[in-house]
Amino acid sequence: MTRDGAEAGAKVNASPDEPVAGQSQAGRSPDACSVLSATYDEPIAGSAATATTWLCIEQPGPYGADALVESHLDVELGGELAARAKGTGVRIQLIRRPGRHADAHPPDTLPGGRRVFVAHTRPGATWLRSAVVDDPGSLLDLDLAALAAGEEPLGWGERVPGPVLLVCSNGRRDLCCALVGRPLAGELARRHAADVTGPTGGTVWETTHTGGHRFAPTAVLLPTGYLYGRLDVDFAEHVLTEARAGRMVTERCRGRSTWSAPGQVAELAVREQTGEADPDAVRPDPEVPHATGAGASGWQVRVVAGDRAWTVAGREKTLTPDRKTSCAKAPLTPTAHVVTEVGEDEPAGVRTG
Repeated sequence: MTRDGAEAGAKVNASPDEPVAGQSQAGRSPDACSVLSATYDEPIAGSAATATTWLCIEQPGPYGADALVESHLDVELGGELAARAKGTGVRIQLIRRPGRHADAHPPDTLPGGRRVFVAHTRPGATWLRSAVVDDPGSLLDLDLAALAAGEEPLGWGERVPGPVLLVCSNGRRDLCCALVGRPLAGELARRHAADVTGPTGGTVWETTHTGGHRFAPTAVLLPTGYLYGRLDVDFAEHVLTEARAGRMVTERCRGRSTWSAPGQVAELAVREQTGEADPDAVRPDPEVPHATGAGASGWQVRVVAGDRAWTVAGREKTLTPDRKTSCAKAPLTPTAHVVTEVGEDEPAGVRTG
């Protein structure tokens, strides 16, 4: 029996966000977006979704492409949450336990209530809180603007230790996420099965669209908000092990969701140059990049780490050849943010205020 009550004889959904019958989950077609991205060695840094805070709501069952209003979550509630989150810096995800899911509606699928996480990602102020709620409508009482600003809701749930890894598995958004995301999440969940009884109710969850399906399998690590792509089981285990030890991993990192794309790229460039792995130790300052060059395609970001500072210059580069960046869409001309220069500032004072 799965967590959502897929008992023998229950109607099991085999389609909405799973590969169609006969489709191998181990293999992707040569023109799959994630295969093309890897073949052309598309830069991965700077591709992370942007969010200072993540609100993650357990919802078993199938997901549509726009999962908040295309799942077994009440459609009016999903729409209202999406509307309230718009422009706040809070990103809302649906999550579910890895495995097949009965096509049934709550409360049958969630007899013990649903797990909810709220995570704030800003360096030096990260936190992860969790609650089990019976009525998801109660989430409308959360002040999303305050959450985005990093105000911890001390009267809601409890602070829990991380990390939590959310693996994108939404095949209705892009088939690659189902083909390679779901098997990855399943194997990781099997290895961490004992964590289900812990304070987070589990270390590994499937989740809805996180952006960048061409980098599948993709995942977001909470509470730090680092996103990773082109994962395999062993590397994902490495990321989790390092996170438990208070370290981040730059390899295959798409960026920290706290920052804009240039900020993400600049932070990773400084980390690669210095070897600094403390998630709290490196940050753009100020957080808004300075645009340079024709058409503002170039940028500069000042990055600080302790009493040292760097200026990272980069630009948005057009990639060739045209290729699909989503399996369901026609080929287009992609771009990526790339670093052109990293220089340590002299003197290396840290800007304040």
